[in-house]
Amino acid sequence: QVQLVESGGGLVQTGGSLRLSCTASGRTFSSAAMGWFRQAPGKEREFVSTISRSGQGTSYTDSVKGRFTISRDNAKNTVYLQMNSLKPEDTAVYYCAMGRWSTAVDQYDYWGQGTQVTVSS
Repeated sequence: QVQLVESGGGLVQTGGSLRLSCTASGRTFSSAAMGWFRQAPGKEREFVSTISRSGQGTSYTDSVKGRFTISRDNAKNTVYLQMNSLKPEDTAVYYCAMGRWSTAVDQYDYWGQGTQVTVSS
């Protein structure tokens, strides 16, 4: 059984930075793409970023391009999301997911429990 555990969320001021981590167990990590999604109160879960199995392919939603960076360490079974220049509209619960390299929620089979990111203005 696959388990994904996120960490690194918290409260930060506008313009600040956070680094989210997600560690996987129960499946060969390097065989799957990894994604980050977020969900704000009252809104649907939305795509943030994804990274291919090797780490050579990445994709971002337009609103985070140039501010967020996704990376992975297959030796540590961990995917990261470095978030810089944070804005209040980035406030959400952030989820990591394992599946196919896609921007679609339904292409990911396994999900973490989520970590809260709050950006104060």
